[in-house]
Amino acid sequence: MDIFTLYNNNPDLRLIEKIARRIHDGEVIIYPTDSVYAIGCDALNQKAVERIYRYRSAEKEEKKPLSIICRDISQVDEYTRFNNEQFKLMRKNLPGPFTFILEAGLKLPKVFRSRKTLGIRIPDQPILHALLEELGQPLLTASLKYERDEDELDYMTDPDLIAEAFENQADILINGGIGEELPSTVVDLTQGVEILRQGVGELEY
Repeated sequence: MDIFTLYNNNPDLRLIEKIARRIHDGEVIIYPTDSVYAIGCDALNQKAVERIYRYRSAEKEEKKPLSIICRDISQVDEYTRFNNEQFKLMRKNLPGPFTFILEAGLKLPKVFRSRKTLGIRIPDQPILHALLEELGQPLLTASLKYERDEDELDYMTDPDLIAEAFENQADILINGGIGEELPSTVVDLTQGVEILRQGVGELEY
């Protein structure tokens, strides 16, 4: 695993360009978000997506929604379907620590085709934003979890410990400092916005 240290106030664009090239080539990356550290890859690279599937076998078996990280809502529009009310809700709350579940589109690789929904994220994270700008396409993403005991999963926040624990599961680690401890809030927009108004107090409408 190669480790690149980047800073939120001034990400090194030469390193960002180098990392983006490697992601295009199918490598798997661990990176900071505005919630927890995540593991991901080029969402349009079939072989790289399969590697993430092997890491997160539970999602594959249980058909949980996969998630992608997008640069902006216009990019979200390329890979999902949403109506005007859903668009207004996302526009008010993104970028931010939310995962919105939407109806899946048809542009993603065939590994996604059996799924009717797709999670999307637009994190408020400068390093990640710079990477997505350079990459030009979304990242498949999964929160970086480890099993603390038989019944409980936890999230790792220290890049040094992450590098040690996941050195065989990723090719690249972006060290963006100590991460957050809470995952993003998942909001299922396929339920309808009116239902959500009653149940998710954090959202702006």
